[in-house]
Amino acid sequence: MKGGTPRNGSTMADKPKDTARELPLANASPAHSFRSTDPARTARAIWYTAPGAVEIRLSELPSLEPGQALVRTAFSGISRGTERLVISGAVGQEEWERMRAPLQEGAFPFPVKYGYCATGTVEEGPAALAGRTVFCLHPHQDRFIAPVEMLVPLPDNVPVRRATLAANMETALNAIWDSGASAGDRIVVVGAGIVGLLVGHLAARLPGADVTVVDIADRHGIVTNLGARFATPADAPRNADVVFHTSASAAGLATAIACAGLEATVVELSWYGNKDVPSPLGGAFHSQRLKLQSSQVGQVSPGRRPRWSYRRRIEKALALLADPALDVLVTEEIAFADAPVALPRILAPGAAGLAPVIRY
Repeated sequence: MKGGTPRNGSTMADKPKDTARELPLANASPAHSFRSTDPARTARAIWYTAPGAVEIRLSELPSLEPGQALVRTAFSGISRGTERLVISGAVGQEEWERMRAPLQEGAFPFPVKYGYCATGTVEEGPAALAGRTVFCLHPHQDRFIAPVEMLVPLPDNVPVRRATLAANMETALNAIWDSGASAGDRIVVVGAGIVGLLVGHLAARLPGADVTVVDIADRHGIVTNLGARFATPADAPRNADVVFHTSASAAGLATAIACAGLEATVVELSWYGNKDVPSPLGGAFHSQRLKLQSSQVGQVSPGRRPRWSYRRRIEKALALLADPALDVLVTEEIAFADAPVALPRILAPGAAGLAPVIRY
């Protein structure tokens, strides 16, 4: 079971201006090393151009302005749930503006340059950032210019590849806050995709918490290594205090509701795009007085909002990636040049896997 959580463009900067001008591929100059005196900068980016179609396009990068930095990308993470909807054209028109990613170019449904999990090294910019490895909410692109306030330096104990999980960890952290889960709780996570596994990992660190991750795929080894127990839907625990649903499926939502105890909270993290999903609100849902709570990363959880900025939240998400056990979640690495062929396969309906990354 795999879920998707959209990344709203308001999380790190409000409507940042475009920093690259697309060039026709046939007329583009070959890539070259960047020097501060060289005005002819080019970059390559991944575009979703039609249902199931991916292209690498060249763009021209302008000279740096004050408050900006040039980053050479090392890895970018692929959000299976969200980007599967993007590549299939399933982002509903009513969500086109809310679904804009930071520094996105193009528009839904196509063509659109999308993505929000990039890590790399600052090559030009303020002295305080020079040579630093950073995380940025940016589409898949080999070099890019971004406002310095969007660049978050990586902790020394978080490698650049693992740091591509930061956006998903931020989603999981926000969901824990939304749920009200606490020490000693019986917690069930339905859906062992990347977000579900990170939620399970965080929940298992609550003192005395009893955490079970449920999926139709056999993720027993991964779940155990992350500190939780694994179960199939048929063996899922009942009477849970808190249930998280991340599978983006009607069957998963039904399982989540069935796992909830009296007056428990079911936290829905899945994003379904333009798809209507039946919700089993009959049976015991009413008499059990269950609460169905949406959790979405575009806003800081209300209970933390007075004190937590987006910056503080993403910095904490990066710090939470210090555990080497999380490396198991990055299951496939593809070369940037292979993306036009590899992405349609990775994002195909029913394709297996966890958190693939693009290597630059």
